[in-house]
Amino acid sequence: MRGDEAVAYAGPALVVGVVAGDAPLDGPVASVDAALDGTISRLRENGELSSLGDMAVLQTFGRLPSGRVIVVGLGDAAKLTVAGLRRAAAIAARTVGKAHLEGYASTVYGHQALSPRDATQAIVEGSLLGLYRFARYRKSENGAVGEMALLPGALDRTAVEEGVRRGREIAAGVMLARDLINEPSNVLTPTELARRARDMAAAQGLEFMQLDVAAMRELGMEALLGVASGSDEPPAFMVLRYGTAGTGTKPLGLVGKGVTFDSGGISIKPAENMHKMKGDMSGAAAVLGAMRAIAGLKPGRPVTAVIPATENLLGGRAQAPGDIVRAMNGVTIEVINTDAEGRLILADALSWAVREGLAPLVDVATLTGACNVALGPHYSGVFSNDETLAAQVLAAAAATGEKMWRLPLDPAFEEQIKGEHADILNSGGRAGGAITAAMFLQHFVDSTPWAHLDIAPTAWSDKDEGENSKGGTGVAVRTLIALAEEDARG
Repeated sequence: MRGDEAVAYAGPALVVGVVAGDAPLDGPVASVDAALDGTISRLRENGELSSLGDMAVLQTFGRLPSGRVIVVGLGDAAKLTVAGLRRAAAIAARTVGKAHLEGYASTVYGHQALSPRDATQAIVEGSLLGLYRFARYRKSENGAVGEMALLPGALDRTAVEEGVRRGREIAAGVMLARDLINEPSNVLTPTELARRARDMAAAQGLEFMQLDVAAMRELGMEALLGVASGSDEPPAFMVLRYGTAGTGTKPLGLVGKGVTFDSGGISIKPAENMHKMKGDMSGAAAVLGAMRAIAGLKPGRPVTAVIPATENLLGGRAQAPGDIVRAMNGVTIEVINTDAEGRLILADALSWAVREGLAPLVDVATLTGACNVALGPHYSGVFSNDETLAAQVLAAAAATGEKMWRLPLDPAFEEQIKGEHADILNSGGRAGGAITAAMFLQHFVDSTPWAHLDIAPTAWSDKDEGENSKGGTGVAVRTLIALAEEDARG
């Protein structure tokens, strides 16, 4: 530790981390433990700090300038990951917030198992996400923490600074996604989503383009326009570009479903939990959050985001079950269920992305309740027509702590969406619903390497847990960033 940085900190609270086991404490936590007459050591010996996320809040009673010491358990050092450390930091930060403290300092813990850069990134990212609150419409927000200081001690300053930079950029992307998801749909209309995307692009140096309704009609985007026909709000089709394609390099294409409110249309949803359908644009939010972070992190490959946005409402002009629309690539679709609308707007977005030569393509969507039934609330579903891309997506998800599971694209399911009056149906029924939805999307990617992420199970949290706060989670932002940084060639 450089000097006695931790024991000299005079703010409201100091956070230190402790790995399990009986190895002697070292670094800042050892200095703090000594000042507290071995209290931390005794807690560890008693097994009270043995698991990841275990917490102890210690009053210092003047033995340290800091009023409190918050000790977070890191579990077995050999098993500590960036995701685990992020979670521990978020729990510690939330503990500070619940104590209504104005600020705190954190040591850089976990570097025994991770590099200083990765440990710092995880702590910064986790702390910011743990403190996140969507309080725009509240008179006051109790527990808001105004400042967090990082105490790097004797660690390499260059590595720590890079970790801080990366942690802040990634957290900013996730928090942007959460803000968009949590906004009420009477505020975040497709027009407003496009305005915020444009503003973000301008602030981050990204190229922005938007198609109006006339352009969508000219391009033959009947699938998107059909979903939008039930709303007085016009749809929006946004394109954001990072970097320029060089010789032999195709831009990575990120496509996000942007249904800013989904009533189900004529095939109306039940009233219970319909308020959460403001989050049916979580795929678009994830893509925008990823692009915001990508602009700051500056990976080596170009990335293009494509976002179709609309409301799915019941109006006098709303499409009805039995209607037939033609997507941009010429495929005709019989609308069996107007609540299977996300795949319709993605059909035109994927068709546009293929025409533009984006490859590989990754779409992100809260597409099916069936995926939640299949995987439960902790995993997103992954579908892909390309083994290499599927492996890259799963590796990126694992590295960033976002749980994803691959599901099959079996031609046997094609029969369920085979059309009688049109080429395909927009719904294959309840059986294998997540799979038939992905099979539907496959009709619009041609031979382009493509992965579909169904984030319906994971896009919303009903409680504060780890780095997630109640509401929109911003899931998939970190995975998309990791894919962009991998610099795979299309």
